[in-house]
Parts: sequence; structure tokens; C-alpha cells
Amino acid sequence: MLSGMSIPSEIHVFCTEHLGQVLSFEPASGGCINNGGKLTTSQGTFFIKWNSATLYPGMFAKEKIGLELLRQAGGITVPLPGEVYEGHEYSCIVMEYIESGPRARPYWQQLAEGLASVHHVVSETYGLDHDNYMGSVVQYNPASHNWTDFFINARLEAQVKLARDHGRMDTRHTRLFKALYAKLDHILIAEPPCLVHGDLWSGNIIISERGEPALIDPAVSFAHREIDIAMTQLFGSLPREFYEVYNDVYPLAHGWQERLDVYNLYPLLVHVNLFGGGYLGQVIHILKGLVG
Repeated sequence: MLSGMSIPSEIHVFCTEHLGQVLSFEPASGGCINNGGKLTTSQGTFFIKWNSATLYPGMFAKEKIGLELLRQAGGITVPLPGEVYEGHEYSCIVMEYIESGPRARPYWQQLAEGLASVHHVVSETYGLDHDNYMGSVVQYNPASHNWTDFFINARLEAQVKLARDHGRMDTRHTRLFKALYAKLDHILIAEPPCLVHGDLWSGNIIISERGEPALIDPAVSFAHREIDIAMTQLFGSLPREFYEVYNDVYPLAHGWQERLDVYNLYPLLVHVNLFGGGYLGQVIHILKGLVG
């Protein structure tokens, strides 16, 4: 018998065909984009997520690629992705279920070292060979050799345009962004394109049964590693030990702390487009601090 939130019948049929008899389902708490939870079947225990197949085409196929890229980097736990289903009404992804446990003593060291391993995976260009999602907003990944151009056009301006088109911003706000764009060549420091998780707020870092860090819900691309570091401070900073170990293992360029607000404009803009509310106020506060 399923408890709490029920799995849609279309997804239930898929699970039965591919994972055996469905024995139980426990909804996960905290998710604001997808439905999901712990699925127990006659063949084992899994984590399943689903959403609208028409509103978010290819979302989970692209998430699977992101999880696989992070797993290939090595150095940190990432759930093994399994079957992806694209149906008439719903789509879903099934993956390894990671049991949680108490945080082990070297947890922050392991997270720093593991993230550095991910960031050592490099590419010739910024972007990715396909677009994917940041939350439920499309993340554009055109190939580019210029980091500042990529960050402006594929990250900031793409979200500014979306917000303007939906009435969440006006010309006062877009003028501030144009003033920032004129300064970014003098603010940002280019590095070789590296693999980034892309949505590395604390809620996407979980604790495994062994007390080790694990990464979930990626929005991967080849970008600048400071965007991952920045997001770890967006909704509450990680402990100092994490940043110290990361800098020992893979030192960040001088002045990295001053660039974090710039990079957090992107996830904040995504939040403006997803949720509205006070996120625009945070964006404007950062912009005014940067451009005066």
C-alpha cells in the first residue's frame, strides 16, 4: 500500500514493468520542483522523481547525463542513475537510493576534495553539448571560448530576458545589468572551462549512510569553478574548514571572495523566474553594490 503522496498511475505502470512489484513509497520532503521519494519494490530500493513530460521535455534524461558526468569525475559520491521514462503526461527518473547517516568527522574535508576532483575535469570550451535545466528553468549551454561572454549571454542575460518577458523586471533593472556587463571584463578572472555541479546549494549536498558527502540534483556545464563555490554561500555558508581545504587542494585565484556575489546573480535570477517574491530585491541589492 502506498502512503502519503501517490505515484501517478502512468509512472506506477512503468515502475512495475521495469523495477518489479511496487511495495511502498515514502515521499521526500523539501522538494519544490519535482515530486519524488523512496520507492521500494520487489527488486530493491530506489529514489524516483517525476514531473510533467510536456512542461519540462527531456528534464530527466539531461539530469541523468549530469549525474553520469559527476560520477565519472570520481572523488565524491553521486547516486547511480537508472531508467528514465518519457510518457504522455509524466516523465521520471529512477536512481540509486542513498541512505542517510550522521556526518563523519572528515566530512567537510571530503566534500572539498571531492568537489576539487570534479573541477579538475576540463573542456576546450565553456558550455555543454546540450541545454539542460536549472531547477525547472532551461539552462542554455552554447559553446564559447570567452568566459565573460558566456556568463553574460548564457547565464545572466538569458534569465534577465525571461524575467522581463514575464513582467518580473522593467527597464530600471535592465539598465543596471547593462552597467554591470560593461564592468565584468575587469571583475571576472578567466580559467579553463571545468565541470561544475551548477546548483551547489546546501540542499543538494546530502550525507550518506557512511557519513560522507554526496551530490544530487546537478545543473552541470563546463564553466568557472567559482560559481560552485559561490552557491555554497548563497543560502548560508558552509564551515570555514571546507573553504580552507578546497584552497589547499586547488587554490582559487586571488580575490575570489569578492566575485561570489557576481556569480550568485545567476541562481538568484533563476529564483526570480521560478518564485518571484523577494529574490528580485536581493538581485538589485547586489547590482547596486557592484555598479553604484
